Amino acid sequence: MSSAAGKETPAITMDMLHAFVGAFHQVFTWSTLSPMLVGIAIGFLVGILPGLGGPTALALMLPFIFKMTPIEAFSFLLGMAAVTATTGDITSVLFGVPGEATTASTVVDGHPMAKNGEAGRALGAALMSSLVGAVFGAFALALAIPIVRPLVLMFGSPEMFMLSLLGMSFIVTMSENSLIKGLVAAGLGFFLAVVGVDQISGIQRYTFGQLFLWDGIGLVPVAVGLFAIPEIIELAVYGGSIAKGPVGKLGGVMEGVKDTFRHFWLVIRCSAIGTYLGLIPGFGAGVSQWIAYAHAVQSSPNRERFGKGAVEGVLGPGAANNSSLGGTLIPCIAFGVPGSLTMAILLGAFIVQGIIPGPEMLLPEPKGKLSLTFSFVWIIVVSNVITVAVCFMFLRQLARLTQLRSGLLMPFILLLVFLGAFAEKNAFEDMAIVILFGAIGWVMVKLDWPRPPLLLGLVLGPLMENRLFLSVDNYGYEWLWRPGVMIIFALTAAGIVYPLWKRRRPKVMPPATSIEAPPAPEIQPGEAANRPTQVFLCVLIAILAAALWTSRTFGYRAGLFPWVIGFPLLGLIIAQFVFTLKGRRAIVPMFAEGGGGAAAKPPPSLEFRRTVSMAGWILGSFGMIWLLGFPLAFPPILFAYLKFSAAEKWPTTLAVTTCGWAVFHGVFVYGLRIPFPEGRIFEWFS
Repeated sequence: MSSAAGKETPAITMDMLHAFVGAFHQVFTWSTLSPMLVGIAIGFLVGILPGLGGPTALALMLPFIFKMTPIEAFSFLLGMAAVTATTGDITSVLFGVPGEATTASTVVDGHPMAKNGEAGRALGAALMSSLVGAVFGAFALALAIPIVRPLVLMFGSPEMFMLSLLGMSFIVTMSENSLIKGLVAAGLGFFLAVVGVDQISGIQRYTFGQLFLWDGIGLVPVAVGLFAIPEIIELAVYGGSIAKGPVGKLGGVMEGVKDTFRHFWLVIRCSAIGTYLGLIPGFGAGVSQWIAYAHAVQSSPNRERFGKGAVEGVLGPGAANNSSLGGTLIPCIAFGVPGSLTMAILLGAFIVQGIIPGPEMLLPEPKGKLSLTFSFVWIIVVSNVITVAVCFMFLRQLARLTQLRSGLLMPFILLLVFLGAFAEKNAFEDMAIVILFGAIGWVMVKLDWPRPPLLLGLVLGPLMENRLFLSVDNYGYEWLWRPGVMIIFALTAAGIVYPLWKRRRPKVMPPATSIEAPPAPEIQPGEAANRPTQVFLCVLIAILAAALWTSRTFGYRAGLFPWVIGFPLLGLIIAQFVFTLKGRRAIVPMFAEGGGGAAAKPPPSLEFRRTVSMAGWILGSFGMIWLLGFPLAFPPILFAYLKFSAAEKWPTTLAVTTCGWAVFHGVFVYGLRIPFPEGRIFEWFS
């Protein structure tokens, strides 16, 4: 056996080497490079403009990968994801407003450097350390493949099912102050995943006689609705421009580049921190940036400089939050375990492309897709090299984008939301799903419910249902006692119990440099603040009880997953309802993948009016598109919003409407040749 293994290892090594080199050549073909450049351009804007967020942008772009090959699709999406943290450092330094939440730590020393006249040096340090960190994380991904491959090949359906559950538990425990809410949100996502025709038995589940639901609820309209619609409403409520100050001089950029190499070992250590924490699902750049910052402080002989403009406080987080992407890709590719919201959406892209993460991704062609896996390494490297080069050339022009008025961005984002939902199946019904889940997402935000577990449950649901059925079908219920299953179950239980134990530990006072939030007021039983949550929970209980009653007719194969998920979910919702009756309050912290900095909250009456107004624009835009179709509805929606909601001047309104209409037709009608159907009004008169 040992001799056979000895003969097999060199062949595996040569396969990997050929795949690695072949992926390099494939990335530089025009069919791969062109979508990567488009993704980089979108990532530029998303990173620089606070509020939209990288995961939201990825969700918006998912519909456009259906006609792409796998390497084209992932060059587009990974190119976008790889640059948002890099460009987010620009607004963090210049304005003290993080372009991404994963660049928030850069504000601590980067913005004071800008105030001290060292904006160029801070940006040079941030950009170059980001490049070093991204390259480190990418090659860590490449080196990890030979290590994880034999481990992955040992796993069967039971272990893969438990790994999916483990990945979900990590996402759920990110909402550690409200664990039950996270579990309920995940369960709702699982339950939504069973909508459609069961592929084995052919039984319709929760389709309500609607043909468009036979294929299930689409990932794209749910993701877009959950994340984009609440962001649009929030952007409309706060209004104004992104940046509140002028862009000053940007000298000294090369000095910041030199700082990266003066403190090279700090950059490498922080890159390793980002990669390692990226490997652990639930951490990612949102956590690694602060740990890297803490390491930079602890390893410095002059700690008193931090918070006042220390360049090391820029270098550490810049390296860590970019290297974490390579780390988070490792469990996602090898085990199908997404450790962050970005990875959850990329996992959805795997499903869209008909690819199942796991052993297939680590085997050479023709049995596997090892070349595609290695292409991720080169996509991350090339994307960051291009991004940093462009940033150095156009720093001032890029910074001025932050002064763009939100009123000019709003109609384009709104139309992109509907276009993204529509393009998946060319169905108006998917636009209605966007509005439905947009309302659900907005309610979840207002009631402090976590949204990522719901989306991840929808993504993982079909995979978990299939693996659960195979486990039961092949092993009976003995699969529960397999050693691998028991080990992974123990890890899952520990991941859920640890945050609860951590909450019971004595609180440690934060350091003096941190900003302390005011304590949340105690809520007494019956207080009105809990009533919206109680109504929401009552609606969930009624819907889930009706769904479980309906599932009694499904039969064993089609009903197994709904029963396994549904009854525990119903118990959790009832438990949460009881907690609200007792007056307990659980605040869900913002996820690390969210948008940028916060702005001053408007008065409640103004917030209500703006929310209602934006909801009216969303519904009105849907009605216009439904009546006229996309090509004809685009110009009047754009014109009406700019003129009557944003109150732009006539020349600006006409110029932006004309340019927007031209770009829409050039890209979507003539370039991508999307077959937009006619509006309903033309069907009525035909």
